Amino acid sequence: MVHYKKYCLNLLMLVLLVVSQTVHGQLLFKNHQNSKSPVVVKDETKKTFAFPWAGGMNSCQFNEIDLDLDGTKDLMVFDRNGNRIMTFLNGGTAGQVDYTYAPEYAQKFPGLFDWVILADYNMDGKNDIFTYSPGWAGMKVYKNTSGPELEFTVEVEPFLTSLQGGGYVNILVTYADYPGISDIDNDGDLDILVFWGLGSFVEMHKNMSMEKYGIADSLDFEETTSCWGHFAENDESNEIYLDTCNNIKQMQDNKTNRHTGSTFLLLDLDNDADKDLLLGDVDYPNLVELINGGDTDEAHMTSYDTLFPVYDKPLKLFSMPAGMYIDIDNDEVKDLIVSPFDPSTITSRNKRSVQLYRNEGANEFPDFAFAQNDFLQEDMIDVGSGSCPLLFDYNNDGLQDLFISNFGYYMYSYYQAGAFLKSVYWSNVALFKNTGTQSEPEFTRITDNFADLHSEHLRGLYPTFGDLDNDGDTDMLAGQEDGSLLFLENVATNPDTMLFASPVFNYQDIDVGQFSAPQLIDLNQDNLPDLAIGKQDGRISYYENQGTLSSPQFIWISDYMGSVNVTDSTLSYTGYSTPRFFRNNENQLELLVGSEDGKVFYYKNIEGNLTGNFTESDSLYLLVGNGVFEMDMGMRSAAAISDMDNDGWQDLITGNYSGGLNYFSGSAFPGVNALNKTNKNNFNITVFPNPVSDILNVQVSGFDENDKIKIEVSDIFGRLEFSILSNGESTFKIQMQDFRQGIYFLKVSSFENPEIGAYQKIVVSR
Repeated sequence: MVHYKKYCLNLLMLVLLVVSQTVHGQLLFKNHQNSKSPVVVKDETKKTFAFPWAGGMNSCQFNEIDLDLDGTKDLMVFDRNGNRIMTFLNGGTAGQVDYTYAPEYAQKFPGLFDWVILADYNMDGKNDIFTYSPGWAGMKVYKNTSGPELEFTVEVEPFLTSLQGGGYVNILVTYADYPGISDIDNDGDLDILVFWGLGSFVEMHKNMSMEKYGIADSLDFEETTSCWGHFAENDESNEIYLDTCNNIKQMQDNKTNRHTGSTFLLLDLDNDADKDLLLGDVDYPNLVELINGGDTDEAHMTSYDTLFPVYDKPLKLFSMPAGMYIDIDNDEVKDLIVSPFDPSTITSRNKRSVQLYRNEGANEFPDFAFAQNDFLQEDMIDVGSGSCPLLFDYNNDGLQDLFISNFGYYMYSYYQAGAFLKSVYWSNVALFKNTGTQSEPEFTRITDNFADLHSEHLRGLYPTFGDLDNDGDTDMLAGQEDGSLLFLENVATNPDTMLFASPVFNYQDIDVGQFSAPQLIDLNQDNLPDLAIGKQDGRISYYENQGTLSSPQFIWISDYMGSVNVTDSTLSYTGYSTPRFFRNNENQLELLVGSEDGKVFYYKNIEGNLTGNFTESDSLYLLVGNGVFEMDMGMRSAAAISDMDNDGWQDLITGNYSGGLNYFSGSAFPGVNALNKTNKNNFNITVFPNPVSDILNVQVSGFDENDKIKIEVSDIFGRLEFSILSNGESTFKIQMQDFRQGIYFLKVSSFENPEIGAYQKIVVSR
């Protein structure tokens, strides 16, 4: 029986050979947070998380790179569940794991998809980028061209080629493969291993840089063997066959085998100067150790072990583990980090999906000892898969507490009918109590299983709170995967606590299809809580409460409230909308909606317009107020918003499918707030074109002609990119060709009094 999941992956891979794939996961925003955590978070023991707002991890790849160019290798983590980039600076303390979350460096990387390997192809001491090229079933390469700051330039696109059969053609590697990139023949340049597209054999693409040019500065490859290592992998399992290259021609003619998706890690396991292999396979939890009994000129796998590392705790990590070999504790000895690579969103062990094996041996003769199964995850908020934040004062102490629901925690995996991998997830609601103050919030985890909902064995729980029986305490409604609602009555006798009766399923027979994400809120201002429910199709259903305070009756009004639809039809048929209505600082009703592709949508024009079309706005950054921040939520975003520290600016918390949270602390962008309040000279700015690609025209009016004015362009972090001092001129041309794509602020101010002036947002696009 052909393994069903492998069959599907292989069929899709063949389609990729002839059909351009739609780019999925390319996000409009990137996440710019402060590297210092804006709000302290602690666990039940009062231990403070080192990087609570890093966003969680599901299926990650770990790479070393010098982010701040100080000579110390830092850490770049790529989560393929949403193509998220996380960056950590290494303090370099010898013998210690010494990382600090530094999200500002994530913006320096280009858009990456499905897999990424950082390796120095031109041997200049700076790691370059090899990554999947969507639509081409190949890989693209970015050269590390860092100068004063980290920077990458496209070197090869749309795909890397190799001399095969008399011509240079694409090195085939799909989104379901993690290739091997290493100096396999020890000649000083990087070679590439990939699986043959229609079979179970490994191709080697030798880098010819040293042979042709005597220097490793090129990406010039030639396929030198279609059976590297003289082994094969079974098409229907991860079984290995040694000494089996003889039937390649027959398999090519019959085309009976289909490639299944695998991961490579090349390293010297036995100190004999050649590369051995750790091989992962789709739907299986282990890495297979293959020992190379050949040499650098011709690999020949002579033994294998499915219980790697047999001398310690064998690896078992569903599904399709990928190994990375890096020094994580600054002892100059590389350690082994393993995380799932399976493209499916429902196979990862989510909360415990990053396994660390410390190397107690040497780089060329490692001795791996299991250390933990939640490396880095232990120091961040991570509630499994699909985090959805909710701010609500559950104990009536005047402080907003943090509830986090999820799609589910990984429980276990099994094979159905011997061929279909199934992973079981059960949903929870976590409670982080606000143990801080009105001006300095602090969250302490109280429980991962609020209201004991874990025992119901559900998926996709999304709670909302409100007094639905008018008894003076707060009850709970919760949506779930099947589109219905659960009602949990609060039966506590103390109004400052919560104690819930057993859930009542199919509340009022409301069913929105799939993945109900409800919010109780008085939308029509009749003092009765109404229901807005997000759902899988990306729209919002509206149910008006036509009952009473003690006996609500939710009557369906619309399945397309406000004409909101967050589904990107070019990428998917689903949108997974998660609505969050709120009131801004002017007490106006507004709306945030999370979505499948990670964008948080922002809508206005709601009050008195419940049956009309809400107005989408791109000015969420003005609401939060810390400048034009850009977000990379990953996928299936959800948002909560409130002025957490009572400073007059809204603070934004966002969830994602990786199970973690990002925190955007509201504060005024440098200079903007002051300019708005002290614009005494009525400065006016006109800019065109905007977006701009080359020359920006600026016209300024409303200033004293005897006054010198200053023109400045800064990036979203307030870093000055351009400055000029003028003597009475009112028109300017600014050359923007050398600016990177992104968002900037143009500031025009008085030279004598810099607080007097105005600003304008500029978008550089090419």
